[in-house]
Amino acid sequence: MRKEILEKLLPVTPEEKRLLDGARAIDRSLYMDEGADIVNSRKLLKSGRLITVRPHTRFVRFPEHTHDYVEVIYMCAGQTTHIVNGEQVLLREGELLFLSPGARQEILAAGREDIAVNFIILPEFFDSPLRMMGDEETPLRRFLVDCLKNRGGAAGYLHFEVADVPPVQNLVENLIWTLIHDAPNKRKINQLTMGLLFLQLLNHTDRLVCRDPKEEAVMQALRYIEDHYRDGSLRELCEWLHQDFCSFSREIKRKTGKNYTDLVQEKRLSQAGFLLRTTDMTVSDVALQVGYDNMSYFHRLFREKYHRTPRQYRLSEPKDAAAYP
Repeated sequence: MRKEILEKLLPVTPEEKRLLDGARAIDRSLYMDEGADIVNSRKLLKSGRLITVRPHTRFVRFPEHTHDYVEVIYMCAGQTTHIVNGEQVLLREGELLFLSPGARQEILAAGREDIAVNFIILPEFFDSPLRMMGDEETPLRRFLVDCLKNRGGAAGYLHFEVADVPPVQNLVENLIWTLIHDAPNKRKINQLTMGLLFLQLLNHTDRLVCRDPKEEAVMQALRYIEDHYRDGSLRELCEWLHQDFCSFSREIKRKTGKNYTDLVQEKRLSQAGFLLRTTDMTVSDVALQVGYDNMSYFHRLFREKYHRTPRQYRLSEPKDAAAYP
């Protein structure tokens, strides 16, 4: 973390001074409506803003609560302990914690040197970052987005141990910098930076902490599909993960809503669309490249997904050399 950012975050805030002077609890009126335990974005965001950043309040336990916005916590120095939906999460320096609206959170008291920032983000802010991730609806991307939106029985939070990933650290610092300083075009800059951060995190899903062994196994299955969609098999995957074939197949379906074959097919066809948009490969070469040696079968599946033939798709879609597969 840059020294100049830490110097802005280290001083005791008026709220923290009240606690050091003897107050024993947070001032709930700063965060919530009377009688509620939902932290209200209206109390933290200026009118018209979609995102802001504020230092985490130290020296006090923050009682269990929920939010009406997406919260992203970045640990600048030290560490903090969070209880999220009943699970303990230790957030260390350089790590990120994404909390979906509705996730229940308690935070144990932080010390003077435990410096964290909270990004308060309305869901509509993510429209532009998600578009930057491209149209390819990969199984892994959807799984992460569903976790963030608390769909499909997901935990409602994402914990990334990315302290030693320089691109992620640089992007988070850039977000903090532009929010602390009133830069021109701040909203656009922040949305583009968040989009780049999402792309980096998708490249580092091996740093995503899963405390449920079943959820970890499904995440490994999705990573396996990303890398082995051409020639992998569920049986090989089960042997690698030491999983029972039938029960693991059911678990994949329960967590993702699709069976293994459907997930592989989805990835293959998404990659085929990417290659048609970004290369001059023949349609037959594209089919072979993504794992189909039966051209009739490939054409039928492609048309079912895109409602066009591969040739029609190539002619109708603009070339996108900067797209991400």
